[in-house]
Amino acid sequence: MNENERLVWHEVAPQGAKALFGIHHYVTTGTNLPEELVHLVFLRVSQINGCAHCIDLHTRDLLKTMSIEKVAHLPVWAEVPHLFPDQYRAALAWAEEVTLVSETHASDEVYAVAAAAFEPKDLVDLTIAIAAMNAFNRLGAPFRLPVKAKA
Repeated sequence: MNENERLVWHEVAPQGAKALFGIHHYVTTGTNLPEELVHLVFLRVSQINGCAHCIDLHTRDLLKTMSIEKVAHLPVWAEVPHLFPDQYRAALAWAEEVTLVSETHASDEVYAVAAAAFEPKDLVDLTIAIAAMNAFNRLGAPFRLPVKAKA
């Protein structure tokens, strides 16, 4: 390893990676949340946290099911409400509240909108998805996981 390389976290701690990927598997396959919505939330959380690897990965996932216009406008989703259904907008607002919880304190206003848009278990599952992506971002960004994107 040269001085500019970082550890490959999932190789160094495979049991920790297995546990975290277990949560990822649960939220992508074991919930009632639409897969597209989960990946949209994953991407938005990754954008907030600045994890290049996760931004690359989830952009690629979303482009399989979502138009480039929607994906490109994700950072400004609140300004283009016509592009996202109400439930998606509620999920994105909740994702931002939870990701920035030290600033937002998970406001009652955004919680109320999310609680109205999701069944109780779905809201908990959504929050687990948000928490999991925040955990992945806090590993991917500091260890500088590579991206597939080429210049």
